Amino acid sequence: MFEVHVLASGSDGNCTIIQFEDEAIMIDAGISCRRTRELMEKEGIDQRALKALLITHEHSDHIAGAGAVSRKFNIPVFCNKATYDSSGLSNVEYSEIKTMGSFCIGNMVVIPLPTSHNAVDPNAFFVEAEGKKVLVATDTGKITFQVEHALKQADVAVIESNYDKKMLAEGPYPPYLKKLIASEMGHLANVDCAGAIKRTMNERRKIFLAHLSKTNNAPDIARETVAELTGIKRLNIDCLEFPGDTRTIKVRD
Repeated sequence: MFEVHVLASGSDGNCTIIQFEDEAIMIDAGISCRRTRELMEKEGIDQRALKALLITHEHSDHIAGAGAVSRKFNIPVFCNKATYDSSGLSNVEYSEIKTMGSFCIGNMVVIPLPTSHNAVDPNAFFVEAEGKKVLVATDTGKITFQVEHALKQADVAVIESNYDKKMLAEGPYPPYLKKLIASEMGHLANVDCAGAIKRTMNERRKIFLAHLSKTNNAPDIARETVAELTGIKRLNIDCLEFPGDTRTIKVRD
């Protein structure tokens, strides 16, 4: 059985754990090691199952706890060289990966996919084991061809739905920041997330909306927008609802 544990998602920090049987990988460590451990215990994740830490890109809400997590849990960091060189990480075991170059961690096959974000070489991750597939794709201003292809195949999609366009336009951010967020190098709007989901409609797929902005979005708005535009029932679209919320998504045969 696959389990996808979303421990944190948003500008305050991001951390997702994908577990297959007795092996697990962590994608991003944007919260403290202590908080990561607490949330793992809450979700019933044995830290001894962790085999690797995968980093999507070098922004602090994705790597703030990465060094400590790698050292404390004794797991290597996997990311491309440009990301590693920009991350400031030190005293960690590092394994270089390449975008679109698959690699194995235990029984899981991982493919780093290109995203479109204001980072040096950002990635999404597509993970497969025994025919079950999980996509984790956040921090992207557009859905790249490779991510869209993976989205169509995924049994679970953790996908960015960062902002509501009206809330961003009328919100408190300065014009330059609004422009960046709304650009192809920024983040994905609710309507654009919905468009990608609709284009790749897959009835068995579980949808989790990730990286919701505290300022320019709200869980109810994100879920309602995606439900309305895709025709998927709102109760079948999930996201974190409040600070400290976590979620476990299970994929069974």
